[in-house]
Amino acid sequence: MEHQEKAPEGNLTKLMEFVLLDFADVPHLQKFLFGLFLLIYIIILMGNGIIVLITKLDPALQTPMYFFLGNLSLLEIRYVSVTLPRMLTSLGTQRRTISPVACATQMCFIITLGATECFLLAVMACDHYAAICSPLRYPLVMNPKVCVQLAAGSWISGIPIQIGQTCQIFSLPFCGSNLINHFFCDTPPILKLACGDTFLTELLVFTVAALFVLVPFLLILVSYGKIISTILKLPSATSRGKALSTCSSHLMVVALFFGSAIVTYLRPKTQGSAGTDTVRSLFYTIVTPVFNPMMHSLRNKEVMTALRKWPGRHLSSWKK
Repeated sequence: MEHQEKAPEGNLTKLMEFVLLDFADVPHLQKFLFGLFLLIYIIILMGNGIIVLITKLDPALQTPMYFFLGNLSLLEIRYVSVTLPRMLTSLGTQRRTISPVACATQMCFIITLGATECFLLAVMACDHYAAICSPLRYPLVMNPKVCVQLAAGSWISGIPIQIGQTCQIFSLPFCGSNLINHFFCDTPPILKLACGDTFLTELLVFTVAALFVLVPFLLILVSYGKIISTILKLPSATSRGKALSTCSSHLMVVALFFGSAIVTYLRPKTQGSAGTDTVRSLFYTIVTPVFNPMMHSLRNKEVMTALRKWPGRHLSSWKK
C-alpha cells in the first residue's frame, strides 16, 4: 500500500449525490449490455437458486459439504442482488446518480458479503480437510451443530467491522469530482474522491482487507496442502480421483474469487487503472456467481443425480 496525501481544495462542498459511470463510455452498447447483464442475472438466480433448493430438500445431499454449498449459493444470490439490479436500472434509464446514503449502504453490503464469502470458502476447505484427512472422526467433528455455528459465524462475524469501516470512509470530506468510475460503490474508487489526508483510512481499509482476505486464503492453502499430501498417499487411483474431483470445483471458485479480490484490494495504489479495476470487480461480483453452480453441479455426480430425479419426484408428489 502506497500513500499519497491529497491536497485539500479551498471550496469543500457537501456532495448531495454521486454519479456511477458504469459503462457510460460505450453509449452505443447500452441496450446490448442491458440484455447481457439481465440474462446473466437470471442465470445466477436460477442456477444458485436450484442449488439452494436441492441441497435443502434432497435427502441424499444432507451432508456438511452440501450444507455449506447451499449457503454459498444463497450468498451469491444476495451478492449480485446488491449490484446488478441498480446497474440494470442505470443501463435502462441512463440515470446514474446515487445518493451518499444509498452508496454507503451498497458498499457496506458488498464488503460484508465479500467477507462472508471469504469465510465460507475457508470453512468449506476445512470441511474437505476433515473429510479427507480424518474420515473416521469426520461425523463427530463436523456434526450439525458445528456446521450451523460455522455458517452463522461466517455470515455475521464481519458485520461490525465492515459497518465501522463504511462509516469511517463516508465521514471523510468529499470535494471536486463526484464521478465514480465503476459500476457499484466500491471502496477504492470512493477513496479516490476523498479530500485531505486519507492515510489512516487507507491503512484501516488495507488492514481489514488483509484480515478478511489473506487470513482465510492462507487457511485454504494450508488445508489443501495437507489434503493433497493425504490424497497422494491413497493406495487406489479411484480413491485419489474421487478425492481430487471433490476438491477441484471448490479450488476453481477459490482461484476466481480470491485472485480478483487480492489484486483489487491489496495491490499498490498506484498500479492499475479504473478500467482494469472494473474488469477485476466483474470477476468476484458476477463471474464467480455465474460459474459457482456450474462448477459444483457439472463436476459432482451426487448433485447431477439429484438434479435429474428432483423434477420428477416433485412432479409426482404434486399429482398426489
